[in-house]
Amino acid sequence: MPDSNAERSVLEQLAQDLLIERRRARRWGIFFRLSALALVALGLVLAIAALGARERVCLDRCTALVEIRGELEVGGRASAQRIIDGMQSALRHGGIKGLILRINSPGGSPVQAGQVYDEVRRLRALYPDIPIYAVVEEAAASGGYYIAAAADRIYVDKASIVGSIGVVMDGFGFTGAMEKLGVERRLQTAGENKALMDPFSPQEPRQKAHVQQMLEDIHAQFIAAVRAGRGARLKETPELFTGLVWNGQRAIELGLADALGSVDFVARDVVRAEEILDFTPEDDLADRFARRLGATLVRELPTIRHHVPGTLR
Repeated sequence: MPDSNAERSVLEQLAQDLLIERRRARRWGIFFRLSALALVALGLVLAIAALGARERVCLDRCTALVEIRGELEVGGRASAQRIIDGMQSALRHGGIKGLILRINSPGGSPVQAGQVYDEVRRLRALYPDIPIYAVVEEAAASGGYYIAAAADRIYVDKASIVGSIGVVMDGFGFTGAMEKLGVERRLQTAGENKALMDPFSPQEPRQKAHVQQMLEDIHAQFIAAVRAGRGARLKETPELFTGLVWNGQRAIELGLADALGSVDFVARDVVRAEEILDFTPEDDLADRFARRLGATLVRELPTIRHHVPGTLR
């Protein structure tokens, strides 16, 4: 009988060990299945991301599109680097017969606008058989128009906002409010003009004249770029370079634009390559976060801008 009890104890222990092993194996099996499922999900996400990156394939004749939307600013959606990257990628792509810059911009940094303008001119010389057209939808004002002026031709809607060939540097002065509140401004500088445009200090005539001359110089650069881009098409009037804006129909009459036309019209009837491939660089989460952070950090700094005044600013 003792031997029988010992055998039973051994068998029970073996059964218990087997049960533990099976439970352990089942847990590992669940773990591996979940891991495999996670890998499949990750693969799907990467596949969707790849599709979102829009593998661009032109089967025959295509028109490339690069969108310029919003304010021209470093690190922004319409930064010079992003626009230039898109244009270069488009013109290196096989089968591209024309490039359209679709513009919806009230302006922004004259530096960003000037860099894109120069690159458009360079690419036109580098790829003489591929025309570059600007198509204005809502607005190509100030810096937005600066870029458009570099294109072979400019197409607009009859109600598009075009022009604002001018430069502005704005800010506020709080000296009167400080006097009423009894606030004393304590400012120390090394360099007599280091506090130029300080909103809490009285504006000095000599510094104001210096800033005005700087704006006039940038304005002259803008005017020269428009004249170089538009050439004999431009019908100059005393008001043309004063910062005024016009609708698309009037812009055509002034030579600021060439004709009425949409993106689809230009691709189909001008380039004669109806298939449109979008080469506008994509946003990602890191870009959006960095842009928001950058905008927060520089929001209070005085800047020189090209922009259309009023609600389109």
